[in-house]
Amino acid sequence: MNAPAPWVSTRLRTAPLAALLTAVLVLALVFLAAALPRALDRGADGALHGFLRGYGPVSTSVVVTSGPPAGSDPAQLLDTTAGRLTDVIGSRLPLDPAGPVYGRRATQPRSLPDPALDRPEGVAPELALLYQHGAREHVRLTAGQWPGGAAAGEPVPVALSESAAATLKVAPGAVFDGRASVLFPNVPFAPARVRVVGLYAVDDPADPFWAEAGCALKACRNLTPSHGPGDPPMAYWYAVALTGPEGVPQLSRWGSGAEDFWRLPVRVDALRADRLAQTSFALATVTSGPVAVEVTTGSGRPDVRIGSALRGAIDTARQRQAAIDSLTAVGPAGAAGVAVVVLGLAAALGAERRAAELRLLRARGAGLGGVFRRLLGEGACTVLPAAALGAGLAFVLLPTPRWVPAAVAAGSVALLALLAFPVRVVLVLRGPSGGTRSGRRRLVAELAVLAVTAAAVAQVARRGVAPAGAGVDPLLVAAPLLLSLTGALLLARLQPVLIGWLARRAARRPGAVGFLGLARAARGGGRERARPSVLPLLALVLAVACGAVGADVLGSVAADRLRVARYGLGGDASVSAGLERALPEAFLAAADRLPGVETSLPVWIEDDVTMSVGSGASVRVNVVAADPVRYARLAEVAGRGRFDPALLAGGLDGGPLPVLVSGDLPSGGFSLRLAGGDAVEVRTVGVADGTPAVSGANGPTVVMSSVAAADLLPRFGGPDKWLAAGHPDDGQLRSLAERFLGQPASGTRPGHLVRTAAGEAAALGSDPLQASAVRLFWVSVGATALFALLSVLLTLLRAAPERATVLARLRTMGLRPRQGLALVLAEVLPQALVAALGGALTAVCCVRLLGPAVDLSPLVGSGIPTGLRLLAGPIARQALALALLASLAVLVEAAVTARRQIATELRAGDTE
Repeated sequence: MNAPAPWVSTRLRTAPLAALLTAVLVLALVFLAAALPRALDRGADGALHGFLRGYGPVSTSVVVTSGPPAGSDPAQLLDTTAGRLTDVIGSRLPLDPAGPVYGRRATQPRSLPDPALDRPEGVAPELALLYQHGAREHVRLTAGQWPGGAAAGEPVPVALSESAAATLKVAPGAVFDGRASVLFPNVPFAPARVRVVGLYAVDDPADPFWAEAGCALKACRNLTPSHGPGDPPMAYWYAVALTGPEGVPQLSRWGSGAEDFWRLPVRVDALRADRLAQTSFALATVTSGPVAVEVTTGSGRPDVRIGSALRGAIDTARQRQAAIDSLTAVGPAGAAGVAVVVLGLAAALGAERRAAELRLLRARGAGLGGVFRRLLGEGACTVLPAAALGAGLAFVLLPTPRWVPAAVAAGSVALLALLAFPVRVVLVLRGPSGGTRSGRRRLVAELAVLAVTAAAVAQVARRGVAPAGAGVDPLLVAAPLLLSLTGALLLARLQPVLIGWLARRAARRPGAVGFLGLARAARGGGRERARPSVLPLLALVLAVACGAVGADVLGSVAADRLRVARYGLGGDASVSAGLERALPEAFLAAADRLPGVETSLPVWIEDDVTMSVGSGASVRVNVVAADPVRYARLAEVAGRGRFDPALLAGGLDGGPLPVLVSGDLPSGGFSLRLAGGDAVEVRTVGVADGTPAVSGANGPTVVMSSVAAADLLPRFGGPDKWLAAGHPDDGQLRSLAERFLGQPASGTRPGHLVRTAAGEAAALGSDPLQASAVRLFWVSVGATALFALLSVLLTLLRAAPERATVLARLRTMGLRPRQGLALVLAEVLPQALVAALGGALTAVCCVRLLGPAVDLSPLVGSGIPTGLRLLAGPIARQALALALLASLAVLVEAAVTARRQIATELRAGDTE
């Protein structure tokens, strides 16, 4: 007697294509499931590192300071303490391997009264002394020698930067007496002198080593303190000179005291976004906890102080991450919902294809448990290797320290893929219950889904979504899925009625193709079910709804960024002349002719104007003069300072000029007094809530017509700013400004400033955290569309054998190939189109019901009013794109069915 054939190997050899397709599907789903948390971690870590690097090396360091202790070798004591601090603090925080930056600095500078030194406004320059360990390795001597030791009573040898020496007019070998500092005139100083023995240049001024010693690289321009209106501040030079280890003991005498410091930079790139709470706790133990106590008591130094701005930066980063997490979870949740439905569809397709085989097994005595175990083993040989490969690819391609969430996600998807088919088969083999009882169960389940959806939406409407910083809101994530599920169930109830009505209409027209296709669609593809399956509808509706909501969020974010940019800019483009300059007429004429400029105007701005407000009182105001008609158009575009230009008409008869004032100024008649000019009478004709020409809170503002104030414009000089509405090209505008106005402003260099709304909006989205969240939304929308296409293909494959049989029989009765294609389209397309329309309507419901409570500020990058706007364009594009994909898939499947499967059916009875 022959042994029975092994089940698994026999089944895999019998249907290799089905096993391969299952493995590919599982590999893709597991890869996406494992890649999502790892991509989120990488995006969050990258955003965290970029955010913290923006604080600079000083704010991301632990800074320890103390008074100088008693000792014979202070430089050696500094080295010893640095090693001890590195060991103690490095056990709690990841420190930069470049090592700590430490040394001693004089507490106060001294004034150098030498008349040969440069004095910008007659104030003698100030010089501070600094010893920074390792400074010699970070500089290049250009003259003289590096400072060494000095005998008692001799000047302290110092080295000065080449740039500072050129500014102060100092030559090597110069000796200076230190006097009382202009900042501390009453502090007693003992006599002290310094000798400049060398000049140096720094190869890399941006090196974090020099983060706290900026004035050691070049002379800084400071201002003396102002003690009253008659004592204005005056400019003077401030420089820092370096000493060697031998000069450390003399720093206290020069600065009337000294301070030792150690800056231990934290390695920002080693911090993880998922461990910010632990990092913040570790910082707390270092700055004010057990580590701080150990450092203070064990160092033997007076007045030890430990501080770090990194903890505040980390707390801010945690709030930013929590504020954006709730929004970023919406897109992946929708894609995950569609993926689950796709797995269900694949399981249903496999169960229906093998229903006859499995029922035969049951008829021969196989139990449900045995069938379940055999199918589970069969699936394990296909699912588990594919799942392991998909998870391995995600771990290799997206390296990140945290692996548990990715492993859990991959394991969950693999388990679902492994159990979906056996569970579906067991449900099919149990056999349907009575039709009435099954219908009642379905109705109860649908009512339960409807009740849960209504409760979730009502809860969101009552309390809103979780506030920014509270993390992921389960209601915000689940509500779109519940609404999509409810919409799919309603469509499953309505679709047979709607398509049946269309079939009855088609029955009155000549030809049977349309009627037959619509009738089959109304009956769920010609099977015994009275209604179509909910799974294909759910996949399509969920895909359209979640994709459309994600696209609406992205569209709203882009629109809000542009609106914020326009609000701050005063229009779509702005060119400021710069301090003490004006825009030439040639530039204004050329700028007006730029492509994309719809409305533009020059604006005169004068901030040195006094306005009388009655009873002898006056206030300093900003006066803005512009063409009222075009300026009103700019105010409309900017969204602030809107007014009726007719209000500023008049004033040409010599009477008071009509003006608009900001809300902090009284109304009535007043006078304006320009710098060096006579008083100008004005009358208030309205209140403007702002002005596009003046950004920010720059004090009270008065707006007048440049036509009525033509006589005043010469006193203002030329126009200070050019504003435009439209879509001017940023590069063309900058090139034009450089051609007429010279080099733009950069750092401390004066010059003109060009800004465009598009550039400002792009800058708002340049934050790594926001960019990562937006990328995740786009990936989720794309994945949702692909899953929707896959669900369409699975639905077509599910009905393909029966459809091929029907078409083959109709071909024997004279059905032409084109009519067969029309029949397939009439059967399948109405379902896809109805699903696309239902998904779009579901997306509209999601935005209408949930949108008012959604705060997009974390994604926009600026504070905006709470609420998600309904944008017809993104929703319509998602629905039309899915309908187009479904149509193309139907056409391809219909062509394959007409040419191959029908021929196979027609030859079914042939003999060899």
